[in-house]
Amino acid sequence: MKFNTDGKNPVYKAILECPKGKQLFVHFDYSYTTKNYWPLEVIYDGKSKGAKLAWYTKDVENTTVDRFLDKIAKRINKKYGYELKE
Repeated sequence: MKFNTDGKNPVYKAILECPKGKQLFVHFDYSYTTKNYWPLEVIYDGKSKGAKLAWYTKDVENTTVDRFLDKIAKRINKKYGYELKE
């Protein structure tokens, strides 16, 4: 996990273990303007998916992209003692 608050919006990077021993790398940020998380880069099993994450969250996690990223961000925020400024 990596976390950066130097810019306008907090930026997150996480590597997750997925079913069947695959890995998912997600680089995303939080937009204070839209109050949503947005994927910036997605790599699944070593293959770049651009910024597309909906296929994974829908098929594997059975949730939305924003809910999935919110769950990851909450864990990272807790680890770094960070609270989003609403």
